[in-house]
Amino acid sequence: MVLRDSLSEADKKKLLDTVKKWLGEVKIAKEEEIGKKVLSYPIKKETSGFYLKFSLETEATIPLDFEKRILSEDKILRHLLLRTK
Repeated sequence: MVLRDSLSEADKKKLLDTVKKWLGEVKIAKEEEIGKKVLSYPIKKETSGFYLKFSLETEATIPLDFEKRILSEDKILRHLLLRTK
């Protein structure tokens, strides 16, 4: 995920707690904060973003509305969800 760099630490924490709540019973195996990076092109008038990487483990499926919620959240600039077997 790429978050708006203009978010305060409290807002980032609140947003991450919300995203984790959206995942429900999905286990987060690894959470990595990559940090602030300059974007190749402006996204929603932002020139830099805060990068995060989650590794998820689950036997069940990820909630169907998870991606819709991510897309509707204005504080998240971009996301990529890869599924592996």
